[in-house]
Amino acid sequence: MRARLPLRLTRTAAFSAVCVTLAALGHLAAGGSGPEPWAVAAGGATVTAVAAALAGRERSAAAIGVTLSGLQLFLHELFAFDDPSGISLAVHAHGGRLGENLGMIIAHLTATLITGWWLSRGEAALWALLRATGQRLGAALRLLPLPSIPTPPRTAPPAVASAPVGGLLRHTVSRRGPPLPAV
Repeated sequence: MRARLPLRLTRTAAFSAVCVTLAALGHLAAGGSGPEPWAVAAGGATVTAVAAALAGRERSAAAIGVTLSGLQLFLHELFAFDDPSGISLAVHAHGGRLGENLGMIIAHLTATLITGWWLSRGEAALWALLRATGQRLGAALRLLPLPSIPTPPRTAPPAVASAPVGGLLRHTVSRRGPPLPAV
């Protein structure tokens, strides 16, 4: 089952809103300043483009989780690009110890996995609803009488004039098989 444009746009908007909001809230919860408006706009545009490209058909929980994780990593780095607190995966100036960095990574991954699971359940419910609606609508349409379409009257093909049997084929010999060899 393929998604048509209105459904694609709705799914794209929902995924983009959840993904960008999760990244911005995670950035704030980790101790960063609020992401810059240009970073939110650029990240939102990128996430929307990726989500629109993938919204054509139903996706599995694994595909949603991997896509969400990759986009969260991208948004985390984008939001930390111009952050004065220096929160980034490359350089963590606010902690310094492995335990704190590992804790933040686990928190990010946990939030991403929970959100991915939540989105995949919504995806499965949406497609199940669409399939059920399609089946019910198809059954209801089969109960309706089909309108009769008038067909144009058929005309008889023109009669072919037959050749007189006696005049044309009078001197024809018909034999089966190859000719006899000459002696």
